[in-house]
Amino acid sequence: DSRGPEEALPTLTVTTILEDPYVMVRSAELEGYCIDLLKALAAMLRFRYRVKVVGDGQYGAIAPSGNWTGMIGEVLRREADIAVAPLTVTSAREEVVSFTTPFLQTGIGILLRKETLSQEMSFFHFLAPFSKETWTGLLFAYVLTCFCLFLVARLSPCEWNEPKNEENHFTFLNSLWFGAGALALQGVTPRPKALSVRVVAAVWWLFTIALLAAYIANFTALLSSGSEQLPIQTFEDLVKQRKLEFGTLEGSSTFYFFKNSKNPIHQMIYEYMDKRRDHVLVKTYQEAVQRVMESNYAFIGESISQDLAAARHCNLIRAPEVIGARGFGIATTQASPWTKQLSVAVLKLRESGDLDYLRNKWWESSCLHRSRERWSPLQPQALGGLFLTLAVGLALGVIAAVAELSNKSRRAAGHAKKSCCAVFTEEICSRLHIKKNTRQSQETSGRANA
Repeated sequence: DSRGPEEALPTLTVTTILEDPYVMVRSAELEGYCIDLLKALAAMLRFRYRVKVVGDGQYGAIAPSGNWTGMIGEVLRREADIAVAPLTVTSAREEVVSFTTPFLQTGIGILLRKETLSQEMSFFHFLAPFSKETWTGLLFAYVLTCFCLFLVARLSPCEWNEPKNEENHFTFLNSLWFGAGALALQGVTPRPKALSVRVVAAVWWLFTIALLAAYIANFTALLSSGSEQLPIQTFEDLVKQRKLEFGTLEGSSTFYFFKNSKNPIHQMIYEYMDKRRDHVLVKTYQEAVQRVMESNYAFIGESISQDLAAARHCNLIRAPEVIGARGFGIATTQASPWTKQLSVAVLKLRESGDLDYLRNKWWESSCLHRSRERWSPLQPQALGGLFLTLAVGLALGVIAAVAELSNKSRRAAGHAKKSCCAVFTEEICSRLHIKKNTRQSQETSGRANA
């Protein structure tokens, strides 16, 4: 017999369940992630196996009679030695069977159809690329810059030589218009002459160019990602809405997770599903995906399976929140000698990278190249360096204006044989229109002394 050496190997009966991509029927043969995992384990531990699909199509739950259904029941009744499937490790199952180290980590997520989530854009949707804090910072930067332009233009002698005889073009309103023109990338008057005013204007132009580039890029990402059109982000959002029905697999660990949870939101989800169990609970995962695609239905289930569905069907999407971290393990009978051997073998496959290879192999999809990262409003921290550059530029402009005025005051003090500080003070008062008030106060004090 050519199979002579293999005849001495033990033969295990393996129960599983048909679910894409774990176990699938292709050309009258079984293939999938769990089949490849089983082959790797058999080669490592040297055993033969016979695969059978679970008779009732269930994963395993306690029936009203007290007996276990599905793959757990077949392992308990010794109809199978092990169960290799996307079988979640739970405390209730661990009490009757033994589980190996999990070969896949997952959680509970929400699978939805994109069309059912679409909503009309807000009237102020154009403000969405920036957060409220960023818009507040931008408004403050705009007002501060315009005030600095107004102040520097009045202080600089190159911009305003004769305050008594000339009119300064950089009034506060003109400064506001100048700043707004820069935001729209439009050239506006008045045009700066002094170096200090040009420094402030140049820094503001740099700031606006970088800001507009960030706005356009983020707005484009917002329109293309469509993440703003996803009102259901969490399980709480799912409970509050009334447009979608939601349910899970009948008798699954997900159903009992919500049943046993003390979280009020989870309790509301369980009560909803329990009252409508005949209508919202589904028998198979394929039925759940089909129902999500064809009706206003949200499926609550394993996030890793939902990721595959969203990759295979490009009109599906998984909500961001994932709860109840859990793992898929291989179920064996209690006190089975295979439990520890299989756990060690799973750990070795993980350390060697074989599990990652299988994950990438069976979760590959044509939709993956179209997936986009979720969009979020641009926060002030992302533009912190830009705001700092603007602040430094404004400070340099003010310093340059003071230096120009000080230089002129020094020359004027030499000709008039006055104190430089006195001339500097007079210049500032005349340029800021406070000299008249000073004279009035001096005249008032003189009359009082008289």
